[in-house]
Order: sequence, then C-alpha cells, then structure tokens
Amino acid sequence: MQITTTLTLTPAEEAEISAILGCDVTDLANRLSAYSGASLNEYLAMFRGQKVFKRGSDMLEYRLFLLIETAFNGVILDERTVSSLFQTTLTESRSLIRAVISKYQYQLRTYVDRTISAYLTAAIRTNITGDYTVVINSQNMVDELNKALADINGNLSPVMKKKGSVSTFEIRPASYNSLCKKFEVTPNP
Repeated sequence: MQITTTLTLTPAEEAEISAILGCDVTDLANRLSAYSGASLNEYLAMFRGQKVFKRGSDMLEYRLFLLIETAFNGVILDERTVSSLFQTTLTESRSLIRAVISKYQYQLRTYVDRTISAYLTAAIRTNITGDYTVVINSQNMVDELNKALADINGNLSPVMKKKGSVSTFEIRPASYNSLCKKFEVTPNP
C-alpha cells in the first residue's frame, strides 16, 4: 500500500534532523520515508492488539526492532547510532541493543548473522602469520562473535580489543577461520 504524507519543517529543523540521521538535506525525504514504515508498523501492531506494552522499555525495544528491520535493512545498529536516535547514553544504548537481540533473537538471527559476516569480510591482517583486525563499534556484536566462538569450540581465543585502540579488535587466525566457516564467509588471506 502506498501512503504519502506531508511534513512541515523549517530549514533549521531539516538541517538538524539531517545531521542526526547522517544524511544530506536533499536525501532527508528518502531517509524519513524508511523510518515512516517502522512507525506505521508500530501503530498497526498496537491497533490490532498484537503489541500492547505496559512498560516503556518494551516499547523502546520494539521500536528499535522495527527500525533494524525497516529503516536499516537488517543491520544491527551500534551504540552511537542508537544513542543519536533514542537520546540515550552509550551504556543505555548498549543495554537496549542487548535486550532487543535477546528478546527478538529468532526474528533477528538472520540480521545478526549478516552483520557478523560483514565484520568477518572486513577483517584484514598485515602479514600472513598475524592476527586479523577489524573495527567494530558495537560491544554487543563483539559479544555475539565470542558467543559463536564458544559454540564452535570453547578452546578458541576470543575476539579481543586491540591494545591502545578504541574500536579495533583482534581475531586470532584459528578463531577467524572457524568463524568464517560457521558463517559461510570466504576468509581473507
């Protein structure tokens, strides 16, 4: 069903919202269109009695779940993105993402696996015997990688933060190759 709506925003509001969403003002309408699908799904579930929440946290979790599904095409968001959208601290955002991954684990499994696969594809190493490094801005996704390693073989080395870095993580070659096999990713050399 095609639905069209009109918003009246000042140029200052357009600039502010574009900055929050990380897009140009010229792309704002398209970006907001993706978000409108999530909000309409939330309302429709409420109208139909499918999602009637008693706690505010349940509503926030469902809202984030819908955003992941619609506006972000199944990408599990990092804490900074959630903080900018929900006006929460990084710690609150980390907890919210963790709750969503847990509560909607079956619906999000494909998206979590796809996000992990993207991190494995992005991992590189500078020499043939060294560890793989990858930038991961979400502690929740690091936790998901380590859970996968524990499921594969509890003796494998965990994904660890690279010393002296903010968001760069190291993956030992045996762990990396095991993860690639599990998530069907072609390992980088």
